[in-house]
Amino acid sequence: MPSWLSMFRFKYLISPPNKPQTIFMLRISSFLLCLVVFASCSRKSSIKTAGQEKDKFASSRVIYDRYCSSCHGEKVEAFVDRKWKHGNTKAEIMTSISEGYIDNGMPIWRSTIQPEEIEKLADLIVTSLSTVNQYDFAETEKTDTYKSKGITVKLETVAEDLEVPWGMASLPSGDLLIADRNGDLWKVASDKSKVKISGTPDVLYVGQGGLFEVKLDPNYSENGWVYLTYAKHKKETGRVMSTTALVRGKLRGNTFVQKEDIFEALPYFPTRHHYGARMVFDNDGYLFVSVGDRGVREKNPQSLENHAGKIHRIRADGSIPEDNPFYNTENAVKSIWSYGHRNPQGLDYDKATGTLWEHEHGPRGGDELNIIKKGENFGWPIISYGINYDATTFTDITEKEGMTQPELYWLPSIAPCGMSFVTSDKYGTWQGDLLAGSLRFDYLNRVDLKDGAVKDQEKLLINIGRLRNVVQADDGFIYIGVEDPGVVYRLVPQ
Repeated sequence: MPSWLSMFRFKYLISPPNKPQTIFMLRISSFLLCLVVFASCSRKSSIKTAGQEKDKFASSRVIYDRYCSSCHGEKVEAFVDRKWKHGNTKAEIMTSISEGYIDNGMPIWRSTIQPEEIEKLADLIVTSLSTVNQYDFAETEKTDTYKSKGITVKLETVAEDLEVPWGMASLPSGDLLIADRNGDLWKVASDKSKVKISGTPDVLYVGQGGLFEVKLDPNYSENGWVYLTYAKHKKETGRVMSTTALVRGKLRGNTFVQKEDIFEALPYFPTRHHYGARMVFDNDGYLFVSVGDRGVREKNPQSLENHAGKIHRIRADGSIPEDNPFYNTENAVKSIWSYGHRNPQGLDYDKATGTLWEHEHGPRGGDELNIIKKGENFGWPIISYGINYDATTFTDITEKEGMTQPELYWLPSIAPCGMSFVTSDKYGTWQGDLLAGSLRFDYLNRVDLKDGAVKDQEKLLINIGRLRNVVQADDGFIYIGVEDPGVVYRLVPQ
């Protein structure tokens, strides 16, 4: 195996280059590794040998950098999910490059770029587009029965007439708690009847804000604590400011009582997005909470002096463990466990291995799946596999010393939300794997894990809808929450 390919392991690495020639070669190596991953998962794609691909696209990448990147962005692998106004076949792309579209700002390149170079550019783009075609599910009908590798599951409706079922937790009684982002907390019985819990906190249901996650204390049967994350808000200098907060309380009948806020991310921001707000307990009873960068990437994720863009570790009562990595660091927020995150909307703990997993939204490309370890910096926004939404580039590097690489990244972005390990024996070959919802492409993503490393991926429940959450409940069944309309399903193996 060539040495450049031996870096694979589903971690897509690229070293910081020093020379322009090296920049081009390393970028194309990273690009080709990405193609290998996605083409292997695509039902339509086939790939050539790594050596052929490397030789073929190295010169194409140089041409792209020279003539195209200033307008279309330097990361062609993120550029490929654009809408192609004049067609995306090789011939159509060659015509667009050669003849241009002056009225739309596209120059005529036929007198500047040689015909053989234009063909190489078209080949690069067409091959890159093949990594996106796998997400075209237009011909796949939504159904209530889905076949997977080695298993068939049927959807059973558990709760309807919701808006955005963001969080779920199962009670010892068998009832299900469902947190709707609009601020409602529901208790759903086995007969599918539901009752609204009163006394929940006042949430800011604007933009991406609202009521988020719901979790039970590991010792719930003894202490009765229920934990909620939500968008807490206040007025400051005439503006409504908000933050990610965590409240715990108890259920007295159908009322949430004994409420106490045990965590809030500081400072408050006027923005209405990137709250994060997932939480999970580990084997020792510590509670991990994710907080997004609140859309202020320039100063929040890399600073230890605020809560935003971090994973936090606290005790169940909100106090902070003294062995947290920055507890004794001057001016640092003591609850920080890891930092350099964008918008972590998936968090789960593998109890068998003692491993904390997280996924987060990238911008346009570069959603990440990470193993979270004490004190590590995950690099946002200094390193990223994504670009800005307007196709401009905010960073040219994907790796830097002292910053942790993802176990897996998605390109194009799938907008992952919700995460759960499959520990139940009800789901056959899924056992031991990780499930994550896709908001953008309306499916459930199964990440096949072997010995704690990513082995493969599979797309499940195609066209199910914007999949907001996935939870394995105490009964061993997997429950998913989708929005538009808001429905919670149980996945019943057949």
